[in-house]
Amino acid sequence: MSSEILSVLEYMEKEKGIPRADMIATIANALKTAAQKGVNSGQELKIEINAKNGQLHAWCLLKVVDSVSNPKTEIHVERAQALKPGAIIGEIIEKEIDPSTLGRIAAQTARQAVMQRLRQFEKDRIFDDFKDQVGNIVTGTVRRRERNDLYIDLGKAEAVMPAKEQVPGEEYQPGERIRCLLLNIESTPRGPEIILTRGSPKFVRRLFELEVTEIADGTVKIEAFAREPGYRTKIAVISTDPKVDPVGACVGARGARVKTIVRELNGEKIDIIRYFASPREMIIEAMKPAVPREITLDEKNHRILLKVATDDLAIAIGRKGQNARLTSRLIGWRLDIEEFRAVGDDPRGNAIASLVKAFALDATVAGRLVDMGINSPAAFEGVEANDLVDAGFTEAEATDIIGRVTTH
Repeated sequence: MSSEILSVLEYMEKEKGIPRADMIATIANALKTAAQKGVNSGQELKIEINAKNGQLHAWCLLKVVDSVSNPKTEIHVERAQALKPGAIIGEIIEKEIDPSTLGRIAAQTARQAVMQRLRQFEKDRIFDDFKDQVGNIVTGTVRRRERNDLYIDLGKAEAVMPAKEQVPGEEYQPGERIRCLLLNIESTPRGPEIILTRGSPKFVRRLFELEVTEIADGTVKIEAFAREPGYRTKIAVISTDPKVDPVGACVGARGARVKTIVRELNGEKIDIIRYFASPREMIIEAMKPAVPREITLDEKNHRILLKVATDDLAIAIGRKGQNARLTSRLIGWRLDIEEFRAVGDDPRGNAIASLVKAFALDATVAGRLVDMGINSPAAFEGVEANDLVDAGFTEAEATDIIGRVTTH
């Protein structure tokens, strides 16, 4: 048995990295617990394992008494003195026993304890190995897909990328290499579970930190971030050094830096804009190339009403409202976009409004006057009631209109 224990200790120490002293304590406690429940029930045992040769020794602990009532826990003083000269009543002495008497169940229990400790150690090791990598990008190999979750081998451990952390449209086959952000290590009944992501904005932010040295050293800061995974990302950047262009630093020479990130994101579009503290300036910057014609801020409700020309409407809203949503998220204000209509865009309406305002006419009557060519107060010069009757007005209507024009 000693050779078997020694081989277990050596294997655990060399292959699994579990300290020998740790495994000895685990095996000894398991043997002791199992033996006390089995053939040695009722006895108090002491078990030791030699770390060098794996030799197992066992003792039962007995109390020295002058009258034995329970031979499993007590020993007569005369017998005790034979084992240990000078033993006195009340003393606890150790009586060595043959380890084989611990029983088969104790051996099986020890084996189970070794396996359980191994599993626990591997769980602890996973946490220790990866706890400092949370927030970093890791590379692994796709293993399988289960219920839309992707399982990835990181070498020392297996991680999972839940469906909600994946990018729509990205498909990976078993054996493919994949880069992800280590998002979190969650505690589960089965032990620590490593959660990966490619869909989180944190993944793109970390890619920029790795690719753009100015972001890594703090010269350029990402102040605002909005992303729709697989489609588009908007980031707002600012420089702490007036000599450094934050947008240019992120884009890189001939777009080299941002192209590397776009390639990693499988073609996801990235808009990089300069950050402004003012929501008005931010909305102008974020909407480029669309040009806002009118901006109304509702400070109390954090809402912005943006009016753009007809030609810019599609650009401002974006495909399925994507640009508007991302801009709203980037600024942190609710965004409403409307078509801008300048004065003069509706000549007939403007003409009706001018007649109603000048002579307090009914809008319907003013509309009929505009249709017959009288589209301004000045156009009434030389017009008489008969002219209006000839144009289809009743005599009463014509008289009323001329009367209003005359008195105003």
